[in-house]
Amino acid sequence: MISLPTLQRTLAALVVAAGLSLATGCGPKSATSPATSTSASAPAPAAADSMMEIDLARTLKEQASFYRFKPLSELPAGLAWQDGSDLPEFADLNAKKGGTFNYFMQDFPRTLRTLGPDATGGMRQYLLDYTAVYLLHDHPNEAGKVYPGIAKQWAVDGATSTIYFRIDPDARWSDGRPITTDDFVFTFYFMRSPHLNEPWYNNYYSTKYTSLTVYDKMTFALTMPENKPDLPSRSSLFAPYPRHAYGDFGPGWLERFQWRTPPTTGAYVLKEKDIEKGRSITLTRQDDWWARDKRFFRGRYNPDRYRFEIIRDIDKAAEAFARGDIDMFTLGLPKFWYESISADHPAVKAGYLVRAKFFNRTPRPDWGLWINSRKPGLDSLDVRLGIQHATNFDLVCAQFFRGDAVRLQTRSDGYPFRAHPTITARPFDPVKAREYFAKAGFTTQGPDGVLRSADGRRLSFTITTFRPDLRDLLPILAQEAIKAGLEFKLEILDQTTGWKKIQEKNHEIALIALSRSVEIYPRYWEMYHGSNAFEDAYLDPSGKFVETYAAGKPNPNPQKIRVQTNNMTMTFIPELDRLIEDYDRAQTLDDIQRIGAQIEQIIYDDASWVNGWALPFYRVGYARYVKWPAAFNVASSRTAEEFFVHWIDPEEKKAVEEARKSDRTFPSAVQIFDQYKQ
Repeated sequence: MISLPTLQRTLAALVVAAGLSLATGCGPKSATSPATSTSASAPAPAAADSMMEIDLARTLKEQASFYRFKPLSELPAGLAWQDGSDLPEFADLNAKKGGTFNYFMQDFPRTLRTLGPDATGGMRQYLLDYTAVYLLHDHPNEAGKVYPGIAKQWAVDGATSTIYFRIDPDARWSDGRPITTDDFVFTFYFMRSPHLNEPWYNNYYSTKYTSLTVYDKMTFALTMPENKPDLPSRSSLFAPYPRHAYGDFGPGWLERFQWRTPPTTGAYVLKEKDIEKGRSITLTRQDDWWARDKRFFRGRYNPDRYRFEIIRDIDKAAEAFARGDIDMFTLGLPKFWYESISADHPAVKAGYLVRAKFFNRTPRPDWGLWINSRKPGLDSLDVRLGIQHATNFDLVCAQFFRGDAVRLQTRSDGYPFRAHPTITARPFDPVKAREYFAKAGFTTQGPDGVLRSADGRRLSFTITTFRPDLRDLLPILAQEAIKAGLEFKLEILDQTTGWKKIQEKNHEIALIALSRSVEIYPRYWEMYHGSNAFEDAYLDPSGKFVETYAAGKPNPNPQKIRVQTNNMTMTFIPELDRLIEDYDRAQTLDDIQRIGAQIEQIIYDDASWVNGWALPFYRVGYARYVKWPAAFNVASSRTAEEFFVHWIDPEEKKAVEEARKSDRTFPSAVQIFDQYKQ
């Protein structure tokens, strides 16, 4: 709900709905089993003759048109340097440092890597997405504005689609080493390297940037193919990787880095002694973190320790929250808000727990049914159109979400402009669904109510999800679909297994969402370009595989399924790919909106995604002693903890603990923050 540099934060990617996040997919599975070792280890410094440094030197020479090195005297004169000092801060400067924040996760992470197999399913957001300092950051309350991160200043040259950066001289890795342009050179080498085994990153860092120019240890520039309306944001929403910690990067790196903890730019570090296999993981705040008192970072990342207990059963986690064992719990799903942790719960009525509803402003996660259009039966457009009308998400919104959710109208709801002027979700209509199924040859209804074709095939497909908290939603879809002669079989897997199955394109239909980057217009390449469905989608004149419509011709019979991408509908429509490539080259919002509407129309006509639901807010419960700024959170927060603006009040924590023992109570109330409601 995965950063898309930020979608990869993911993120997929990260799913962000009902309090869980998911970032986009990773590369091939590591050969190292999580059961073999779970001990974090510090990386060895890179030697000048290390495997990586030798390959990096070769790469810089061979790719000299991308990696450019110039003297500082050649930095263009007259640049208008910015530093974000005109933007408001958003944290509470009176927030208190200290204490241990007790939280939970449902599964012990299978790796500590932030890239590669299993990286999106565990600690990634707390090791990278939520906590790392990026080159620049989007301001969460000021759309289209950025604030400084590792870069202290930046300047934009729209004529050359180039943005220049000056690294903050205070910027340090968590091991104390300074962050320099060496690290950014390595980061681009790392992301573009075939050894990474990450097609998405390889493509993004190879096609979305045309050059990296280094002027000295603290000054560099990034040039993009186009002068996009949000050039500062598009170019810089990523955290570097430390060059000195990846000396043995190369073939087999996934296994070697499975449990390493490289230095970070962020406030928290993970120590080997704080990993309890299968039980808990604890992050520790750096007292001397370089950005602690920097504008836009002060007042944030306040708890000294962030402890995650492994609680696999979400209902058990709710009970732990009610007892006071954990300090926060997401109440997005109706059963938690209206039942498990309702206003009538004794701990809520006693004032020990606080419930809050926060209306945010973000692109909505694209919840819905992702139909694998390459699976037998589902490769029929008529079947997919029938499924559209046989799926009753309006009832899901009314019944499962108790009227709190609304139906998504396009797959790009929540951006500043409407993605298409007229498209809306197809209504539930069993009669129309049967008409489409009949066109596909499913004309005879069996005694079980399921339609059959002349050769005896049943109209039956499996919906796969890895969200056990949606268990009660799935029967609603199944009981409504049978009215149209369609059988939905339901498959609920654990998070790692389910995500792996979907990313490897082994599902028939997936109930899933990707978190959306907070941007001013949507992205399509990741989810819908044919090169993310098939490795051999396009061929050049020599028959070599190429990545784009512009570089080759469509392969009429592609065979090599591309796994670990977010094209989970297996969409391959050359005209759509052409439009997506035009969209990515567009430089004005008018062109972006015009081409985007054409893209949305093709996606709609292809019918491989059934519009699901959206919640215009998130709900959370927290212990009384957990404190927040006066506005509670920022406009673009997708979860309560994403921007780490909360803190622990030690005096109030002591008072609450004593009150629980003596049955003393506090005033209780539901807090509603609707200042950003649209």
